[in-house]
Amino acid sequence: MSQDRALSLEELSSWPEELCRQELPSVLPRLLSMYHHSDSWIEHIQLLKIIVEMFLPHMNHLTLEKTLFSQVLPQTMKLFDDMMYELTSQARELSSQNLEIQSTLRNILQTMVQVLGALTGCVQHVCATQESIVLDNIRSLPSSVLHVIKTTFVHCKNSESVYSGRLHLVSDLLQALFKEAYSLQKQLMELLDMVCVDPLVDESDGVLNMVIVIHSLLDICLVISSIDSAFHANTWKFIIKQSLKHQSVIKNQLKHKDIITSLCEDILVSFHSCLQLAEQMTQSDTQDNADYRLFHKTLKLCRFFANSLLHYTKEFLTFLSDSCSTLHQLYLQIHSKLPPSLYATTISKAQQEEIAGAFLVTLDPLITQLLTFQPFMQVVLDTKLDLPCELQFPQCLLLVAIMDKLPSQPEGPQWLWCADSPCSEAAARISLLKAIFYSFEQCSGELSLPVHLQEVKSKGQAQVAVTLYQYVCVHLCTFIASCHPSLFPELDAALLNAVLGAKMITSLLAMDAWCFLARYGTAELCAHHVTIVAHLIKSCPGECYQLTNLSVLLRRLFFFMAPPHQVEFIQKFSPKEAENLCLWQYISFQALSADLRKQTAVEVTRAGTTQCREWLSSGHTLGELESLNTALSALLTVCNSAGEALDIGQQTAIIEVGSQLWAFLNLKQVTGQPYVQQTFSLLLPLLGFFIQTLDPQLISQVVALQPSLLQLQPPDHTRLAVLDFLSSLGKLFIPQAIQDEVLPNLSCIFALLLADRNWLLEQHTLEAFTRFAEGTNHEEVVPWCLSSEETKNKVVSFLEKTGLFDETEAARVERVKQEREVFWEPFVKVTREEARWLSLQSGYYGITCPTSLISQPCAKRARQEPPLEEEYRSAVETAAGALEAVESLLQKSPAPDWLLMKMEALQGRIEKLRRCLL
Repeated sequence: MSQDRALSLEELSSWPEELCRQELPSVLPRLLSMYHHSDSWIEHIQLLKIIVEMFLPHMNHLTLEKTLFSQVLPQTMKLFDDMMYELTSQARELSSQNLEIQSTLRNILQTMVQVLGALTGCVQHVCATQESIVLDNIRSLPSSVLHVIKTTFVHCKNSESVYSGRLHLVSDLLQALFKEAYSLQKQLMELLDMVCVDPLVDESDGVLNMVIVIHSLLDICLVISSIDSAFHANTWKFIIKQSLKHQSVIKNQLKHKDIITSLCEDILVSFHSCLQLAEQMTQSDTQDNADYRLFHKTLKLCRFFANSLLHYTKEFLTFLSDSCSTLHQLYLQIHSKLPPSLYATTISKAQQEEIAGAFLVTLDPLITQLLTFQPFMQVVLDTKLDLPCELQFPQCLLLVAIMDKLPSQPEGPQWLWCADSPCSEAAARISLLKAIFYSFEQCSGELSLPVHLQEVKSKGQAQVAVTLYQYVCVHLCTFIASCHPSLFPELDAALLNAVLGAKMITSLLAMDAWCFLARYGTAELCAHHVTIVAHLIKSCPGECYQLTNLSVLLRRLFFFMAPPHQVEFIQKFSPKEAENLCLWQYISFQALSADLRKQTAVEVTRAGTTQCREWLSSGHTLGELESLNTALSALLTVCNSAGEALDIGQQTAIIEVGSQLWAFLNLKQVTGQPYVQQTFSLLLPLLGFFIQTLDPQLISQVVALQPSLLQLQPPDHTRLAVLDFLSSLGKLFIPQAIQDEVLPNLSCIFALLLADRNWLLEQHTLEAFTRFAEGTNHEEVVPWCLSSEETKNKVVSFLEKTGLFDETEAARVERVKQEREVFWEPFVKVTREEARWLSLQSGYYGITCPTSLISQPCAKRARQEPPLEEEYRSAVETAAGALEAVESLLQKSPAPDWLLMKMEALQGRIEKLRRCLL
């Protein structure tokens, strides 16, 4: 600028206040023109200071935007950005030796401080002259100031990397720059507190400008969060305050998702900082006052952010549809890092309680607020929800927390949560109860460890530690007792779906809940459920895990039936009829009164032995073994739960059919045919029950078969049946006539089983061997069983409870986490035929069959039908076995007159079959 113009600026700077007021109309246009055309940063700042300090006080506040702010502030922003660019570009060359660069950078920083000071003057003037400010009248001021503030804070935040180890050369001016920006923002927030927006015009410039201001402050929050926590919190407080103050006019324009996302991110950052401090104090095992104060300060910050989220969510809930996933993840992330999660940070018990009392308590009302918001429900119950391992346990806790709150809600929200989504909805969701069972079974690590949660058993009592299983079960039963009656069909469907599931622990949970329902509900409801389960069992297409689960449920529910309803059940499913033995094999006769127990036991025994005799007198085909096994299973149930009700004649009848059936068994069939294996596994414990009255020769035959069988590696259930029989021999004095045959075989059987590497079988074998050794009269057998040093050490370790693997708690947790990742695979799915059966039966009896079962693809059945070649082999082996049995009978007694005729007929049929093969 020319010297004349410079002199004029010097003159202006010395003008008195009254002269400035008088000359304002003529001087201001000239100053603005000079400001726009100046090429010097120094001159720019001189002009800006003169305008703000000497002429701004005399301007009409209603025309400030038109006469000044819109003219000056855009240029000021450009000036500031240019200086910032120059500063950043030359900062790389800064060094203590390069005094020229050092001087240049310091001059730029000083000029920037002056720019911020001039903007502060603008803000202070507006605050001082107006009680209520219309944002349209100053719209350029907030946006320009916020732009400059954000640019400043970004530079200060990145100063370590920008100045690359030479920060100390300009740190004093950077600190001054930050303080000036800090002060400017405080002044601006005071100004914005005075702003009013026209409530009658939703789309006015004032509304849009206020939205821009709020989101600009949100951007600043992202920058300063790691610089100054108190300032960060105050900025958030102002954002929430302004959002609520102008809620009625800006609610439709606010970017609620951005605000919720930023707030949740800040909650997580402060929460993780809090956990890190707590972990450091726990590891150091010291109570450093500075660390403890910082921990409490950070915890207080967590609580502030959580309360802010709670307040904002309450006021803008209807606009948060696209934020529900973020809120859901917030809850899960927080609980995944706190005990008893397997992925929790290690902190002391006292700090856990402090975090829970000061911070977690705010999450509970947040869930309450979201409870009636359908988009949140859709996110939580989404069928496509795919959570990582560490979030499965928090998801389970969330679902249980929601379930706890539902009974206090009207029927409508309860129904929405507990019903599956209708087909008309675009996004599929499952019911809350089904989601709880599904989520529960994902927590395999937490269940197997197990983790413990704090629970109050009754009001006024201290909390006690309970396992996850107990926790979910108690809360589920509480919900059953308090939910709306209209939800019972959904409850029935969810319980049945879980009982029929492939995961045993989930089925057991559903059974426990169902048993509670049977006790809590009416006697008629219990009887109705028992009838339904009985019909489902009778309609079951074959051996499968669903049948196993239903049989356990029937056994348990039968205990809760009222005596009159038990009588009705006996009449409806008469034990006299062979077709009902498939039910009575699962029912404990201990559930019946003494008289009814005796009557029913006799009827089942009569029907079972009759079924066995019919098989013995028939063609002994494999196809009929299924009904035979059902009869044997029913007889075994009678012996185990009502053996005292049987008289000598009934016991003799069971022994006779058992002895005759044993004569038809041979080694090849037991090792090659699943149905024969089942017959073998049922006969052994049945014969073992009457071990004291069995014929010694039969005992010898049974024992003699077992060593050869074990060497052929039969299925586990067959080996377990062998163990049951061995246990029954423990208290038997073996007759002298068969000792030479039985005792060596006994030692061989135990030696083979003790050497087995199957951990489950090994445990059962050690227990059975211990019982045998303690009870037997033939002590000489015990050392014979310990055939190797390894077996001896195994037994000694078991008896002395030594040799156990010593594992620390941390190592156990880590092992469980690894096992979960390795072994967690999809479980066996039901076949389409089984799903169709379930659908038909449950639909017929008033229970909705889970659609997931119907839509699943074909998978393995529990037992596959053998291929054609196997059927040939099975038929031939059966025929050979029958001939061997006849041969054995001929050695014991004379043949009946009709036998020769039958043999000739069989020979003719064999010859006919042989000709078909040629």
